[in-house]
Amino acid sequence: MNDSISKLLRTLPAVSEFLTSPTGQQLCSTCGEGVIKHSLRQTLDELRHAIRTNKQTTPISLDHLITEVTLRAQRLTQPQARQAINATGILLHTGLGRAPMCNAAIQALQAAAEYTPLQASLDSGDRSLREARVEQLLQELIGCEAATVVNNNAAATMLILNTLAATKEVIISRGQLIEIGGSFRMTDVMAQSNAILREVGTTNRTHLRDYQAAINENTAALIHVHTSNYRIRGFASTPTITELAELAHKHNLPVIDDLGSGAIVPLSSWGISDEPLVKDSLAAGADVVCFSGDKLICGPQSGIICGKKSIIERIRKNPYARMFRVCKLTLAALEATLVEFLNNTYRENIPFYRMLSRSAAELDKDAQFLQAALTKIQCKNLTIEITDDLSYVGSGSIPDEGIPTRILRLRHTTIPSAELARRLRSNIPPIFTRLSDRDLVIDLRTLREGDADQVAIAIQRSTAR
Repeated sequence: MNDSISKLLRTLPAVSEFLTSPTGQQLCSTCGEGVIKHSLRQTLDELRHAIRTNKQTTPISLDHLITEVTLRAQRLTQPQARQAINATGILLHTGLGRAPMCNAAIQALQAAAEYTPLQASLDSGDRSLREARVEQLLQELIGCEAATVVNNNAAATMLILNTLAATKEVIISRGQLIEIGGSFRMTDVMAQSNAILREVGTTNRTHLRDYQAAINENTAALIHVHTSNYRIRGFASTPTITELAELAHKHNLPVIDDLGSGAIVPLSSWGISDEPLVKDSLAAGADVVCFSGDKLICGPQSGIICGKKSIIERIRKNPYARMFRVCKLTLAALEATLVEFLNNTYRENIPFYRMLSRSAAELDKDAQFLQAALTKIQCKNLTIEITDDLSYVGSGSIPDEGIPTRILRLRHTTIPSAELARRLRSNIPPIFTRLSDRDLVIDLRTLREGDADQVAIAIQRSTAR
């Protein structure tokens, strides 16, 4: 270690020295000694690493250290630090927790944090089915015989395959061997289920005769996987669920339909293509269907399995079902969200559908407001342009269709847009934008009520440094 690095490292205070200083004592009284000690250690570890790797070559000021420790502590203790402002234009942003929940779901979460009749019958007081109310709502909404809930759709797929096809073959089209976010592949999920993958057809075309030829005495099921995160266009085709169901049922085999996004209402009224509806898959003959609860349903992270009662009962008895089951908070939020669909109030009450419904006039009004706010607080050296652009659904849903929107393009004369974006992410709450060419872009479609004021203040603060 050279002398300059050693000298910089010695400028950093010891944990005990900082905690007993007047500043440290004040921070401890505000956020708690344990939180400040934890935040300080993490900050010092990061600074030491930066010094040793020559990313930090100047002495660290006390003010900088206090700021970093304070921000880290606030992110642990302040509710607003757990929120984020989404100015990216991606409505279901996986990095930002996908769908913001409706108010009813938020209230349900708070209520369920107390004692709640999760598995207790109100009538008899005996133990009951923990997802009974979710099942009843789904029976009404999509016409399934039964339903259960696990912690995500990958778990749902794995649980179905393990229940129906462990050590046996499941036939799938090569064009449906998808990779989902985080590099998880359908082939890996199927392997973990102990089912044997039997690929048929080609990437772009699979015929019903391919499935017919592959069926043998070791076949346990046919599976259809909706390629929700990409599209194959042109010379491409695959059998419908109706065709697969007719073939499978002739051989006394079940059909599994992994729908991914899980649409329970049409999207075409917003000018975008419809995703396959869960109720249509069941009506077409699918025996068991699985999909996400936190994409187009806009509830908490979950995987929903619905279909024939006999299959759902088998799934519930699988030991993996207990490993993958969800907690009382997930069920409470999911129930409240499904009620919005049942009451046909999802357009106005579920944020995703409300954002989809925003008109060009509304978006332009908000863009003008934000531009005027930035002009009023005199953000120096900042050029602002309002223009048209496209927002996207995100989270692997409808990947190649944009939704018309209005955006603000910002460019600072001395601060690179990437650096300005980083500063905005450091705000409390953090503000996520996107970069386009050399500009920082703020998409108005994904801003919620009150966000524009906070964005303006954060930009002023970030450009004043």
